[in-house]
Amino acid sequence: MSTANHIKNVNRAVILGGGISGLGAALLAQKHGYDVFLSDKGVMKDAFAKALQDNNIPYEAGNHDKTKILDATVVIKSPGIPDNAPLILEIVAAGIEVISEIEFAARFSESKIIAITGSNGKTTVTSLMGHIVEQAGLDATVGGNIGASFAGQEAAAPAAYRVLEISSFQLDGITSFKPHIAILLNITPDHLDRYDYNFENYVASKMRITMNQDASDYFIYNLDDPVIVKALEKFPTKAQLVPFSMKETLEHGAYLQDNNIHIQTDLNPFIMPIQELSIKGQHNTANAMAASTASKLLGIRKETIRQSMASFQGVEHRLEQVLKINKVQYINDSKATNVNATFFALDSMEHPTVWIVGGVDKGNDYSELFDLVNRKVKAIVCLGVDNAKLVEAFGNCVDNMVETGSMEDAVRVAYKLADAGDNVLLSPACASFDLFENYEDRGRQFKQAVRNL
Repeated sequence: MSTANHIKNVNRAVILGGGISGLGAALLAQKHGYDVFLSDKGVMKDAFAKALQDNNIPYEAGNHDKTKILDATVVIKSPGIPDNAPLILEIVAAGIEVISEIEFAARFSESKIIAITGSNGKTTVTSLMGHIVEQAGLDATVGGNIGASFAGQEAAAPAAYRVLEISSFQLDGITSFKPHIAILLNITPDHLDRYDYNFENYVASKMRITMNQDASDYFIYNLDDPVIVKALEKFPTKAQLVPFSMKETLEHGAYLQDNNIHIQTDLNPFIMPIQELSIKGQHNTANAMAASTASKLLGIRKETIRQSMASFQGVEHRLEQVLKINKVQYINDSKATNVNATFFALDSMEHPTVWIVGGVDKGNDYSELFDLVNRKVKAIVCLGVDNAKLVEAFGNCVDNMVETGSMEDAVRVAYKLADAGDNVLLSPACASFDLFENYEDRGRQFKQAVRNL
């Protein structure tokens, strides 16, 4: 009997992609009585394959069996698969719903969701929020685009709160996902290769985080970001607006005054000196504002928020101090996968810096880095398969520029170029997929290469 004519009498969920989010979606679909099939065109990690086998979930790897896929009532796709992939277009043309894993999880979740997005800082803010809710003793989990997937957490156990890092790719596949608190940190050009090199498409994607919110929800946003302010006119929200600003004094929201963070969301204001924050730099002050504002809206005690902000350890691969060798500080900022993140990293350097940069270019405009590179960078080490664009952009900014093809080479060259008192900074401004599995792999290889010096 052809799949086109027979009536589907079961809820059949097909999961595309066998990574963390795919496995989570498969387990959640099974828990809710779906007939589940998972298809991964690539090589699946042994641990994920074993988890599917242990739970008797049928799957395939290295192939997409269209007959089985087009028999779905709903397709849950990995964030890594673009909407315009031929298979996705075929599924949509067949009238089958295609959603993201966070949308699927949200349909079964009774948790209050705190969702954090932005081109930069979202991992720091998500981790900081996680630290605060843990210190406050709330029944909460932390995950999404980092750590455990939302669906995987829903499949495992209920929780009163879910703190979720959310990427634009995940937001592209939502229809009803509705956070109680949505945080939008900033919008700068990123992933333009995925958005037809049109920044407006990327902005629209980020604004989807608030599209289903209502008057009982909160939208915390960066008032200093002109892109967000303009986007709010085009994509108005029904949520209660709670801005934060490093520049303006606000009657409602969070602001900076006399080196103190002030948060006014109710009759009980919160004040904290920025020197007590464990994470340093202007961008981290803004991150701290966003997290503490959300914590205040959750009713967490001011003293708990203060202590948590002072004791937070920061995030691996984000301006992470690795080692000091011969009075040279090695810093791992592998998580800087776009120009704006690298801007923050270079801006925070207080000593002459040997900068390791490169990878898969996502349509980067390097011009905003020229001034910082001229002032802060003494030498550049390119680390990528194709470094032509970097050489063209920065060739006139520094006297020393060396191309390398492996992390070991890059670190060895940087070691030779650095003098006592300098920094060696890995802040790639690019995606990692040409030479590494992901930015974590890139950061760990950097740390290992530094330890091997």
